Amino acid sequence: MSQGSDPFDLASFVVAHDEPHAFDAVVPPIVQTSLFTFSSYEEMLATYQGEKVRPVYTRGLNPTVRLFEEMLAKLEGAEDALGFASGMAAISASVLSFVEPGDRIVAVRHVYPDAFRLFGSLLKRFKIEVTYVDGGDESAIDKALPGAKLLYLESPTSWVMEAHDVGALAQLARRHGAISVIDNSWASPVFQNPLSLGVDLVLHSASKYLGGHSDVVSGVVAGSKTMIDRLRAEAYPYLGGKMSPFDAWLLIRGLRTLPLRMKAHEASALEIAARLQALDVVEAICHPGLGNRLPPGLKGTSGLFSFIFKPGVNVRAFANHLKLFKLGVSWGGHESLIVPGEVVLEQKAQPNSARAFGISERSVRLHVGLEGTEALWSDLASAIETATKAA
Repeated sequence: MSQGSDPFDLASFVVAHDEPHAFDAVVPPIVQTSLFTFSSYEEMLATYQGEKVRPVYTRGLNPTVRLFEEMLAKLEGAEDALGFASGMAAISASVLSFVEPGDRIVAVRHVYPDAFRLFGSLLKRFKIEVTYVDGGDESAIDKALPGAKLLYLESPTSWVMEAHDVGALAQLARRHGAISVIDNSWASPVFQNPLSLGVDLVLHSASKYLGGHSDVVSGVVAGSKTMIDRLRAEAYPYLGGKMSPFDAWLLIRGLRTLPLRMKAHEASALEIAARLQALDVVEAICHPGLGNRLPPGLKGTSGLFSFIFKPGVNVRAFANHLKLFKLGVSWGGHESLIVPGEVVLEQKAQPNSARAFGISERSVRLHVGLEGTEALWSDLASAIETATKAA
């Protein structure tokens, strides 16, 4: 639950870049073009020589994308930001821009599954070693960091929602000369600002809460101008994972309602988590907001958490009985979703993080959407009753 004063500065979300747009449009235009022309040979030469910064080709710079990047940088308290075609493009660019063959990465356990697969497949080919450590064990992180090039964080973590003292971990990374990178998709800039805690780079799967409507796939990285310039000069143009103008336009729309949506997700998810915790058929709840256990720097909670049924509950019957909660892999949109642990344990994509980190087959991950708390609880309660009888 949110601690202290209201963490939202709604004005900073709404008025970022509200100067007049073309044709006096209240919504910024989509600059849907692949390239930009020059008025003269001299202007083109000055641009190519780096004397003038202006759009040349949308894979490098686009006005609509740039508007989103500047808005997100402001929300994260960053000097700059860079948009990507997906969260994984943001993750891979952030890592590959700063590690070389033979380097070592320290990562917290239970990271996003596709990040885990990137580390265990592509990075493995480059002989880049990844050491996984419990992010709640600061002494273990401290022991693992000497010689590491990068500390990869996610707080709260995927599936089990382990929340860490991000500031303390960032300080450890700096002490050992490692770059710190964090996936902040779960909390969003509303509930956590890792750069203010000492982290070097913060990234988001913008497909999640930043977009908020399940109609965009994008990613973004924010940090110092020096680090973002490095990503912009190397990984961004040559790996080609650029953000499209239309996706940027959708994300600008999403940012304007982000604080209001996050408050609604938080309140509904906390209520549902508390009700689940009171049920005899539930063994455990993985939600950092229960019991007021938020670590320093985490100012609130989102709509994503998981729980574990006690033995004897038919998870398949539970999933198939749900009406409002849909079976779906993503989260962060207006809709409520579930993913059963049994399914991810059987996923063919390798390496399988669910098996590597011991995810329970009796677990269920919930994303609590915006349909209304009572309606969602009625859906869950009915499905749990059916699943108990079907055991």
